[in-house]
Formats: sequence, structure tokens, C-alpha cells
Amino acid sequence: VLAYIFKSGSGAFAGADAELVKNLCGGLAGAWQATAFWHTLFMALTVIVGAQGVERGLEKAVTAMVPALVGLLLVLLGYSAATGEFEMGVRFMFEPDWSKVDGGTVLAALGQAFFTLSIGMGCVMAYGAYLPQETSIPITSLAVVTADTSIAILSGLVIFPIVFANGLDPGSGPGLIFRTLPAAFVGMSGGAVFGALFFILLAFAAVTSIIAIIAPIVAYAEGKWGMTRRNGCIVFGTLAWAIGLATVLSFNLWADYTWSVPFLFKDKNFFDTLDFVTANLMLPLGGLFIAIFASWLMKESSTRDELNTHNIIYRVWYFLVKYITPIAVIIVFLNVIGIIEL
Repeated sequence: VLAYIFKSGSGAFAGADAELVKNLCGGLAGAWQATAFWHTLFMALTVIVGAQGVERGLEKAVTAMVPALVGLLLVLLGYSAATGEFEMGVRFMFEPDWSKVDGGTVLAALGQAFFTLSIGMGCVMAYGAYLPQETSIPITSLAVVTADTSIAILSGLVIFPIVFANGLDPGSGPGLIFRTLPAAFVGMSGGAVFGALFFILLAFAAVTSIIAIIAPIVAYAEGKWGMTRRNGCIVFGTLAWAIGLATVLSFNLWADYTWSVPFLFKDKNFFDTLDFVTANLMLPLGGLFIAIFASWLMKESSTRDELNTHNIIYRVWYFLVKYITPIAVIIVFLNVIGIIEL
């Protein structure tokens, strides 16, 4: 994302067709020195912003930049509707094909829901600690889920019509954004400016995400070991940077190095392994343990006071979290490791 800020701003995509943009993306992933540089810069930004704290470093920036990102997405939506295969994109997103829905689909959806909502990794609890006492947790949760889903749908309506207009594969994964949006910016008036601005805002969104992940670790270190926020961000940011280097090398020098784990996966490189383990194993298990803790170990009076909602709503929530959620997550988890087949 950081590299694309400069590529877009310098006009590197000017006159480029979809194939050239794809090759530029692949060339960046293959150049481990360049990717390692951008990775290092990204983690440095994370440590600097994270050390300022959530309220001083993150909240003020989010208030201005996230609405700007949404506004830019709306501009791109207009462009996508006018120049892309908009009807095909809408059909691809919303026309159901139940023959493709199986246990793997449910697992992928669960993993995506956990990941995009930061469930099961401590982020929600870390941010929740900063909420004023009078804040309604149910209303806030509903707002978060609604906003997250709306942005996801908006992003899909922007990207997929451009994908089909340029003959790209809609199932080509996370790299799709780097192959479709540059093609859109090329055709826009002032595309270089819009492109650079978009990737600046996207980079900021990425930084806020990683800060949300590192915040619980730093908070634990502060309370358990008396570590300062600044030192915690440096220590754990450096650790994340080191792990990240291995993912950088997964796309070039280590691309041919794969391994298999019985009952789980086979022939995955480091990046694919990390992606599988975190999204399909760690997040669901984290969510499972949190649900068990909140419903079976915490006092019912404590959860009732915190939620502070209508008794019927609370009763429904309590029943779901205590009985339905653990069973559902366990079933999906057993499907992942091959014990049962959905």
C-alpha cells in the first residue's frame, strides 16, 4: 500500500492496461528488498502512532481520515458505475448460488467475520476499555457491524465492476485491489492525485488495524511487567516486524519452501500457513474462549450491568453466547481439523 502511494502519485500507472498493472504488482512482491523496506516503514509508523496512545494518537486521526476514505470510495463508486461492468459486478455479489455453499464456505465466512470485526484477538476488549461508562454496548456493537458490512459492500461494488471490465479473475485474492483500482485511477481525470490519496488513506486504515492488534499486548505488558507504552510498542512492534519479514520472503526467496501439518494443511509456505492458522484456528478459538469466559465464568450480574439493555434482549444474548456460540464454533473448528465434515 505504501509503495502504491508513490507509484500512483508519480504517474507510474499512466497509460497502463490491466496486464501491465498486474505485472507491476507481481514485480513488487518479487523484489524482497523493496518490500522489506516498505514493511519496515509501515511498522515504524505503527510504533510511532501506537506510542501516542489510543486517545491522543489514534482517535484524533481516525475522526478525520476514515470519513475521507469513505468519501473517496463513494467517488470511486460513481466511476465504477459509469465505466465498469456494474450490472455484472452486482450479480456476482448478490445473486445466490447455493450449490457452492458448503462447510468450507461457512468456515471462510466465519473466519472473515472474526477477522474483519477483530473478534477473538483482544482488540474489542482493548477498545472497549476506553468507552465512557454511559456508552451502550449493544448499540455500539450494532453500529460497528453495520458500518463494517456497509463498507465491505461498498468496496465490492467499487472493485468487482472494474474487475470484470478489465477481464480479471474476481477470485484472485487480496492482491485484487492492487490490480483493479490502479486501472480505475488511470481512466479518471486527476487519477494520479486520487490514486495517491486513496492509498494514503488505505495505509492509514492498515496502521489503525495493526495498532488495534498490538494494543492488548502492550496493555498486558504495562499491567503485568510495568513496561511503558512506548517501550511496549517498540518491543512488540519489533517482534511483529521480524515475523513480517518471513511473510515478505514467502513471495520471493522462500516461495518454494512449503510444509504440511497432518489433519490441517499441506504444501503451504510461511505466509499461507500464518494466514490459515490465525484466521481459521486462532481467531475461532479466541472467540470460543471469550464466549465461555463471559457466559460461564463471569457473574451474570456483571454482564447484565455492562450490557445495560432490556431483559428480553439480554436473555437472548446470554442464551446465544452460553450455548449456541460455543457449539457452533466447536463444530466449525472440528471441521477445520478434519474430525467432522460439514
